[in-house]
Parts: sequence; C-alpha cells; structure tokens
Amino acid sequence: MVSMIAAVAVLAVLAPTMVSAKQYVVGDDKGWTKDFDYTTWTAGKQFFVGDSLVFNYAQGSHNVFKVNGTDFMQCSKPLVGAPLTTGSDEIPLKTTGRKWYICGVSGHCSSGQKLVITVLDGSAAPAPTPTSPSTGAASGSIISAGFAAAAMVVVGVLGMFM
Repeated sequence: MVSMIAAVAVLAVLAPTMVSAKQYVVGDDKGWTKDFDYTTWTAGKQFFVGDSLVFNYAQGSHNVFKVNGTDFMQCSKPLVGAPLTTGSDEIPLKTTGRKWYICGVSGHCSSGQKLVITVLDGSAAPAPTPTSPSTGAASGSIISAGFAAAAMVVVGVLGMFM
C-alpha cells in the first residue's frame, strides 16, 4: 500500500512536466503539395524527439525524400535511398537536429515542396513561466501548483484507505 501511495505521489508531481508526443500533418489540410509555403507552416511550431510528421498526398503524384542540407538547397534527390510513396507517410522524429525533406518529382521541390525543421530534445520543452507571489495576507503561505496537486492526490488516496 505504501508503494502505491508513493507511485501516485510521484506521478502527480511529474505529470505536469511530461511532454506528450504530437503528430504533425505536414501542410495541415493542404497536405504535401507544390506551391505551398512550408516555412510559414512551421512558424510557431516546435518539434521534439518522439513527435512524428505525416506527409499526406495523392499516391503517385508526389513522394518524400529525407535529404541533407546540401540536397535540400539544390533540390537534389539523394544518391542512396528510396522515396516514401504511400500517400500517407509517417516519419517518427527520433533524433535531435535539423531535418530536411523534399519531393523528388521533377520540378516539385523548386516549386516549394520542401520542408526543413529542427527537432529538439523532449527535455528541452519550455517550462511554464513562473509567477510572482501575490501580495496580501496569503503571501506567506503560497504553495506551488505542482506540490499542491501532489498533496491533494496523496491525501485523497490516503483517505480511501482510512
């Protein structure tokens, strides 16, 4: 019983800081297509290890190549490796760093069908902005929200066994 209470308390403390993986549909409802601004699409998004990209397109009309920075800039298909061609290609983001993707169909990359992202470590997720304590009578007894939540869970669990 004590180990269960400890596990619940640990989960209550850590749960607010856990980052859940996201699945990004590249281009949202436009999908993976020519004449689309993927730089604007990535603005404001943060990609983390554990997330994934999904490239949706009409099968046979496009493809997806993972390339290096030079191939990306030159819109060159890599010498090694086959394109993804299912029309709904999911790519898990397993490592940090820059990732480059292009469509290898002739002329598509130069028409904007290319994507570059930076993948961050999941532990680099932005922490909540700390708030300053309020002034007044209650200022001497301020408890962090995470600690308060953990305390409520522990008290609730203990209450079930008493």
